[in-house]
Amino acid sequence: MMLRFYLKKTPFFEFCYNVDVSSPLTEDELITLKYILADGFIIESISINSALNKKSDVIEIGPRMNFATAFSTNIVSICRTCGLDKVLRIERSRRYLIDEGIDKEDFIKKNHDRMTECVYATPIESFETEAEEEEVYEIPLKEKGPDALLEVPGLAMDEWDRLFYYNYFVKEEGRNPTIVEIRDLDNANSEHSRHGYFKGKQIIDGKEIPYTLMDIVKSTLKKNPGNSIIAFKDNSSAIRGFECYTILPEKPGYPSAFKKKKVHYHIIFTAETHNFPTGVAPFPGAETGTGGRIRDVQATGRGGLVVAGTASYCTGNLLIPDYELPWETKDFPYPSNLASNLEVEIKASDGASDYGNKFGEPIIAGFTRSFDQRISNGERWGWVKKVMFTGGIGQINAQHIEKGEAKKGLLIIQVGGPAYGIGIGGGSASSKLQGENEEELDFNAVQRGDAEMEQKMNRVIRACIEMGERNPIISIHDQGAGGPANVLKELVEKAGGKIEIRRIKLGDPTLSVLKIWIAEYQERCGLLIEPERIKEFEEICNREKVNCEILGIVTGDGRFIVHDERDDTTPVNLNLDKVLGNIPQKTFIDKKIDARLEPINLPDDITLEAALLLVLKDLAVGSKRFLINKVDRSVTGLIAQQQCCGPLQLTVADMAIIAQTHFGLTSAATSIGEQPIKMLVDPKAGARMSVGEAITNIMWAYIGRIEDIKCSANWMWAPKLPGEGAALYDAVMAMSDMMIKLGIAVDGGKDSLSMATKVGDEIVKSPRELVISAYATMPDITKKVTPDIKKPGKTNLIFIDIAKGKTRLGGSILGCVFKRIGDKSPDVDDPAILKNTFAAIQRLIYEDLILSGHDISDGGLIVTLLEMAFSGNCGVHIRMKGDSSPIERFFAEELGAVMECKKEDINKVECILKEYGIEFFNIGETKIEKEITVEYNGKVVLHGDMRKLRSVWEETSYQIERLQANAKCADQEKKNIYDRKGPKYLITFEPEETPRALIEINDKPNVAILREEGSNGDREMTSAFYHAGFSPWDITMTDLISNKITLEKFSGLVAVGGFSYADVPESAKGWASVIRFNSRLKEMFDEFYRRPDTFSLGVCNGCQLFALLGWVPWQGLEDTRQPRFVKNLSGRFESRWVTVKIKKSPAIMFEGMEGSILGVWVAHGEGRVYFPDPMILEEVLRKNLVPLVFVNDDGIEDGFESDIHPFSYPFNPNGSPYGITGLCTEDGRHLAIMPHPERAFLKWQWPYMPEEMNKNLRASPWLKMFQNARLWCDKIKGNV
Repeated sequence: MMLRFYLKKTPFFEFCYNVDVSSPLTEDELITLKYILADGFIIESISINSALNKKSDVIEIGPRMNFATAFSTNIVSICRTCGLDKVLRIERSRRYLIDEGIDKEDFIKKNHDRMTECVYATPIESFETEAEEEEVYEIPLKEKGPDALLEVPGLAMDEWDRLFYYNYFVKEEGRNPTIVEIRDLDNANSEHSRHGYFKGKQIIDGKEIPYTLMDIVKSTLKKNPGNSIIAFKDNSSAIRGFECYTILPEKPGYPSAFKKKKVHYHIIFTAETHNFPTGVAPFPGAETGTGGRIRDVQATGRGGLVVAGTASYCTGNLLIPDYELPWETKDFPYPSNLASNLEVEIKASDGASDYGNKFGEPIIAGFTRSFDQRISNGERWGWVKKVMFTGGIGQINAQHIEKGEAKKGLLIIQVGGPAYGIGIGGGSASSKLQGENEEELDFNAVQRGDAEMEQKMNRVIRACIEMGERNPIISIHDQGAGGPANVLKELVEKAGGKIEIRRIKLGDPTLSVLKIWIAEYQERCGLLIEPERIKEFEEICNREKVNCEILGIVTGDGRFIVHDERDDTTPVNLNLDKVLGNIPQKTFIDKKIDARLEPINLPDDITLEAALLLVLKDLAVGSKRFLINKVDRSVTGLIAQQQCCGPLQLTVADMAIIAQTHFGLTSAATSIGEQPIKMLVDPKAGARMSVGEAITNIMWAYIGRIEDIKCSANWMWAPKLPGEGAALYDAVMAMSDMMIKLGIAVDGGKDSLSMATKVGDEIVKSPRELVISAYATMPDITKKVTPDIKKPGKTNLIFIDIAKGKTRLGGSILGCVFKRIGDKSPDVDDPAILKNTFAAIQRLIYEDLILSGHDISDGGLIVTLLEMAFSGNCGVHIRMKGDSSPIERFFAEELGAVMECKKEDINKVECILKEYGIEFFNIGETKIEKEITVEYNGKVVLHGDMRKLRSVWEETSYQIERLQANAKCADQEKKNIYDRKGPKYLITFEPEETPRALIEINDKPNVAILREEGSNGDREMTSAFYHAGFSPWDITMTDLISNKITLEKFSGLVAVGGFSYADVPESAKGWASVIRFNSRLKEMFDEFYRRPDTFSLGVCNGCQLFALLGWVPWQGLEDTRQPRFVKNLSGRFESRWVTVKIKKSPAIMFEGMEGSILGVWVAHGEGRVYFPDPMILEEVLRKNLVPLVFVNDDGIEDGFESDIHPFSYPFNPNGSPYGITGLCTEDGRHLAIMPHPERAFLKWQWPYMPEEMNKNLRASPWLKMFQNARLWCDKIKGNV
């Protein structure tokens, strides 16, 4: 039966909760359900009647009926945990009251996702659909021959494929295939899955190439194997890491204390594209691209550890409303089934960000571009088919690098979420030109993500990994393209197996066998486990609330059989060696085509300043603020460098750095290089420049040897179109030759080889793209250089010219903004110079002779200089000479670098550069005054206010920001950052490391690091408390619910950050409900709260939890008066390095820290404190129960109406009155704060720390918080 509840949000908008229950609810059950659905715990906010005026038109939009959403999965989980077992499914619809005269169809189009949602013409009575299960049928190959496959819609098979499968089924098996087998193999052997083009025979200009493209790529590793551990054979690649110390649960998978342990972790890297799905449905396409790449890390060897990701987007012309970019063509046609370019830029980044935020994986690097032009030869090139690229860096235990053998008798297992009919044929759809498929099939091929489910699955895998040599996982593969059909066959490819398809848990009971088998429902992995370990494994799954399906066994006979026990049929019965192993090689024929490009001819009257004002607005050059402030860049506490640098945290970083643990300095760096527009001019030069950019980006991290760098090479191309196969061959050869000369190598990568779109009668090719993701280990995480100028007025700038005076403009941003891509691209003419430059920079970093440094890339030398000044919040005076014109000299994107050095170190620096044979020039000095002056050949070619130029650089980002967040906040930020001073920190105490003896003693106070499903900030919190001398324990809510442990033994309780139940129905509401509506749990928590010898800390999601539980500011307030944390004023997730002030309060964890002004991370979507009763706010302030507030660069707190104060946003990132970002109790034992000090308790975790402060501090100031808690415990116990 269906129940409906309404939650009014505004006079014109409400939510409707459609609740499917198995039988009528009792009065108590109904009350509990209303509390769960209510705003906060204000039961009066929920009603069984609509609050909208029924006289006007109401439009209701909600999820489609045929699959339960992630929202439903999470809220049903909350209900079940609260004892509401009758609740089967809950879907939330949106109801809008619209005025007369508004076009309904247009309103619906703008306010719903046509892929996942539909309009409810009347209130829904049931979630059941009338769809009948499709029967399994045979394809009549015996009767009609190979062309019978042409009658199956949506297949990506060419003539070669059709003949191959005809021969296998008819001539070898003597039967017709089932539709399940054909759709299975269409995905399994599609270009997307098997990379047949790179493994195929190439004939270029009538000459057979003796090696495949894959052979050519692999030749780099053959020549330069070096530190490679895993390459070209698993879900990720790996390089040799370090032995290091970390802390692990004593008994992974069970409530237990953490203990310090020495481990050997290698660094792993993977990369993935999700171009086709993102172009069709940007948000789910990008989120599932992120999820799939995360699973690639998880499924490496016998299990990998996820650390951080990268994310990148390429689109056509943005056409931002009321914002003129003169190079954009406004009348280009686009296919109707594709999302707009602007929508992709915003919603794809929303999707990837949201997934990473909820999973708990920070995004720490990336790029974005916009290009769609008709070039001089008449061809239209543009990202009509979009790029969504994502990379992942992680770790793997040295004991787990090899997958175990699929031995007969091993159990075939799947873990993760239930099956839905989504992502049908995604692998084959991704192998086609966009526009070749029917529109409905395109939508069917896109998946939907559930980051919460993936995070729970990750917990299971991590528990197994942390068992070390006792890891029960023999082998693991992730489910992606092709669904269970691909992943399960991959698990047993050389051995064979048999599974029961009805043992796969369904989220949609109407699914046919075909859809169960090939649909690409996400958040699942396949594993092989020994039968004797299965009970132990199931217990871990139960603890993390993850579904575990025992599907079948490894048979050892080489065949893969899918059995349907419902009707005793066999829809799949394949000889794996014949259909997967020994596939005959394909042949591809192409010839080189002269592109007939024209030189760049710029207007005669163009000035450097006029050109600069255009270049700074290009998406690839300008600020990426609109991308990075909505994605978590600090979760894990393992991030030493992300996208932002300097006192203002501008998006100019060249590389990213992760730590291996919180207990040492060993680390890894990664960078990206890609030059797609140069690829249009010259694919060979573009490939070399992509490699060069990756090197000039990563060289600012101290690695030691260039030979320790390995690369993932990702190709996005349309090589089956005339001339493009030859161009790809040229690029592959150029890349490989250069890497061999440098001493580096490719150890993995992917290809996406259908990068073109049919638009009417024209084929529009996406720009040729090679993304090089370089990665390497670092012995010391602190040895790095960032672009922000550090000591203005006291330093000089040195320019390293790798191109030796060449200033080619082809493929430059300057050319793009004038709609001219040119005919001569920058190139790496002598790789030896690049190699020597790398070595010289590394030495200079090691000897601390560089203060800041930046590579030359998009926008040229002038952008490099400006970004250094922008991020250093200062000016520069440049003096240069040369034979080139000023435009050529400053906008050419030839490889090079600029370094800031102290005046007294210049002679040392120059001697070292000469020693390496590097061509360099001392081109000017830095200035305290915010003024940019550039002289060339004795003439001033640019003189202006740095702040004005920086504002132009920020403008395109600002325009996009206004469309994705509260425009008022975006306007306020634009104003407030124009002339920022930068934060001024004040430390009122002497930070000290915790004495080693205090950490190493056995009798330490126990602290419960409590997490619920969706929590993701527990490991950095655990490390922070361990560093302060505590014994932290891994405790889950399921541990407490199942009575495996209680809170009795703990001195401290910490509720960590994250997205409990994916913030459904609002932040921490589910977590709070589980405690509030379980009488035994409620009593346990209340008893802990009352005990005088306990303390508690709630951070971020934990802070929201404490407010909803009524733990702060004091117990006993009515729900209608209880303060809580609600949606940020900006309307979106806020990830920022902010400044806070520690105020006088009774909080024990802030004792002795009063008056300090410190930097700290925030990462939340609902952090604005809301006081329903103003009298409570007054009392809280009067009693000094606000220990922490946001402040601006002058250390000033916000006022009450934060949204009207000129300095409020982004300094007060969520709009809380008075900048309040923490509450405590009157006795100071219980503390709730929104910021994340556990992500800044080590000095290297700070993304910005003034040099003098960094030099003088022995420890991070935030460590004292945790030390204070330890000191308090000792006092209570009488040890002090």
